[in-house]
Amino acid sequence: MKRKEYILLLTLALIQFTHVMDFMIIMPLGNQLMKLFEISPQQFGFIVSAYTITAGIVGFTGAFFVDNFDRKKILLACYLGFLLGTLACGFSPNYEFMLLARILTGAFGGLLSTILLSIVGDAIPFERRGTAMGVVTAGFSLASVFGVPFGNYLATQYNWHAPFFFIAGAGVFIAMLILKFVPFMSEHIQDKSRRPDMMGVIRRLAKNMNQRRALLLMGLMMMAQFSIIPFIAAYMEKNVGFTQLEVTYIYLFGGLCTVFSSPLVGRLADKIGKQKVYGIFAAISVVPLYLITNMAPQPIWMVLIVTSLFFIVISGRMVPAMALITSTAIPQNRGSFMSFNSSVQQLTAGVAAFIAGGIVTENASGQLENYEIVGYIAIVACIISIWAAFRIVSAEEYNASLEVKAPSADVKAG
Repeated sequence: MKRKEYILLLTLALIQFTHVMDFMIIMPLGNQLMKLFEISPQQFGFIVSAYTITAGIVGFTGAFFVDNFDRKKILLACYLGFLLGTLACGFSPNYEFMLLARILTGAFGGLLSTILLSIVGDAIPFERRGTAMGVVTAGFSLASVFGVPFGNYLATQYNWHAPFFFIAGAGVFIAMLILKFVPFMSEHIQDKSRRPDMMGVIRRLAKNMNQRRALLLMGLMMMAQFSIIPFIAAYMEKNVGFTQLEVTYIYLFGGLCTVFSSPLVGRLADKIGKQKVYGIFAAISVVPLYLITNMAPQPIWMVLIVTSLFFIVISGRMVPAMALITSTAIPQNRGSFMSFNSSVQQLTAGVAAFIAGGIVTENASGQLENYEIVGYIAIVACIISIWAAFRIVSAEEYNASLEVKAPSADVKAG
């Protein structure tokens, strides 16, 4: 991979780091915020979900305008808006202000993921895109390994405001990197004949079976992940016997493993094929999905092996999956499609957590029950996702197949 490409990808990975850290850091601060703002667990849940729901809605509406702008300009605008929302979170004096600040942050954060993936899709050829996705995905791992533990440390040593100020301060430096290293990208807006209006965007997606399968793949992955993830910490404490400090080790070691595994998975996907690598990691993920949701008290080292494997395989699935998903759209329409994809990602994650919350209960002794049912649902979603992944082809292959079947049919899109 070229030096300029690596610098671009590292810049995007840093954006991803601050974006993910902002989303994740709110959860460990829950106990402090509930006491400070005198709010119930349900109200705190609104603070968490406000980000995801807003990101999903804005991701959907962004499909109708994101391809009308230069990638660099809209990336910088959205990132500055995201930093403004994060700063507002740090200054929040009460529950209502914090809720509005999370909505603002989610609005810009929802578009950030879309734009990052669109830039990767435009700047990196398909044959190296798996490697590129591995580098960008490492930003998520870095947030898990360094961002959340360090944010927790700042909150403990100073106050709950400090993590948000850290993200905002780091974001100013990253904004300068955007200005210097992210190139202007406007080629996708030159050919207006292939960029339809609002109804055209919807019609294009409705006619494009390939892209619908890509969205199905994303939804199934989120169902298999976010039905499990919200309850891991509580289950480990209540059912497996972990302390709060030991729960931190799950994210620390899991994130550390993915820092090294994600780039390797990306290169493997480029070498032997995106579908094959996705299928391998999705199949392996069935094991930790079952073990985590059926786990009895175990030695900490055994639990960390299982949870670290879980982190490796879920990030391992995401790398080839995102390379496949971005390939289903041509550059002129990639931003709008990735907005739909981001919307599906955010909303499905919220739905998965909501469904799991309705299944998992707490018994009289304080232990969680029915978590294994959630695990079985996640396993089924994971298995179906393998079928969806192997049914996805690139936009060029899909359009070529349509020309063979019906040369005059106006169903091309990308």
